[in-house]
Amino acid sequence: MKTINDFNFKDKKALVRVDFNVPQDDQLQVTDNTRIVAVKPTVEKILNDGGSVILITHLGRPKGEVKDEFSLKHIIGEISNVLGQEVKFVDESIGEKAEKAASELKPGEILLLENVRFHNEEEKGDEGFAEQLSKLGDAYVNDAFGTAHRAHASTAVIAKFFPSTKFFGLLMANELKAIDKVLKSGERPVTAILGGSKVSTKITIIENILPAVDNLIIGGGMAFTFIKALGGKIGNSLVEEDKLPLALEILGKAKEHNVKVYLPSDAIIAESFSNDAERKEADIYSIPEGWMGLDAGHKSRDQFNDVLLNSRTILWNGPIGVFEMSNFAGGTVALGDSIAEATKLGAFSLVGGGDSVAFVKQFGYGEKVSYVSTGGGAMLESLEGLELPGVAAINN
Repeated sequence: MKTINDFNFKDKKALVRVDFNVPQDDQLQVTDNTRIVAVKPTVEKILNDGGSVILITHLGRPKGEVKDEFSLKHIIGEISNVLGQEVKFVDESIGEKAEKAASELKPGEILLLENVRFHNEEEKGDEGFAEQLSKLGDAYVNDAFGTAHRAHASTAVIAKFFPSTKFFGLLMANELKAIDKVLKSGERPVTAILGGSKVSTKITIIENILPAVDNLIIGGGMAFTFIKALGGKIGNSLVEEDKLPLALEILGKAKEHNVKVYLPSDAIIAESFSNDAERKEADIYSIPEGWMGLDAGHKSRDQFNDVLLNSRTILWNGPIGVFEMSNFAGGTVALGDSIAEATKLGAFSLVGGGDSVAFVKQFGYGEKVSYVSTGGGAMLESLEGLELPGVAAINN
């Protein structure tokens, strides 16, 4: 893996593709700066070498139009604050103004280009647009794992203009190493926890990780499709009727790979999808009509805990209950505690996928696990075994 550690950036201008697609409030102030903080080590390494940094990113979905609410001028203050120095800004990403700003950049300085998605050519992966961007720097660094699954001009195409000076940033390298640890080089036993609502969104992931894992914990709404396929009565719980045969097929494939599958044995059930609904605990195979399962029960939590404390590598993708409602967050909190404890005992734990990451941040587990992925879609596609365009562009 060719990273920025393999190069000295002295007197070089590095074009660094980052993912600063950050959440903002009504006043366009940044509400979560995690993605900015994540690239700080990459920026610091280049500046410490005596180089300068030109940041390339998108924000939102302006669809090729210049729209004020998507301008990066609104987040420049937060970027400067996190990086610990004034970041210069140019309100274009290509053209004379951008070229002038880039040429005037001195070693140790940082320049932020305007939102690349103000140009249709970015999402189209246009080679001419990528070439114009490439003229601004001497080297290209991709540190935007969150967009690595997109074959856009600034994430994949631009790399071809830097045959010998294209590198992975430190964040990107860490993301790829973490995924590799789960799928290839992790210490065994390896346990994957897949939650969330639908089996259909996780099929390819399950099929790809079966050869790599020893245990598979299936929770959340998707568990009910498996329970029903096995003959259980699930009341009004979420189910994908057309995926019942597939659920049995997955269980068969797991058996072929000697993977132990753990499904919840009990559930916290409710009369309606509401935090205030009447609730009780029930055997997951015998949920009464009119009731629905919204969280893993206490027996399931204990069973999952035993599996996790005996694991050396853990992948967590998806909650095992409706954690957004406090009365149905217990199962996911218990799971978080088990993973935190296993990590403390020396296991490597990787958390990825939108909802799991949201949970980890909201409930303060970020420091208690080994690695929290910054890329939702990119992480999932990696787990599906797909080569990401942004990764291939550096490797090839």
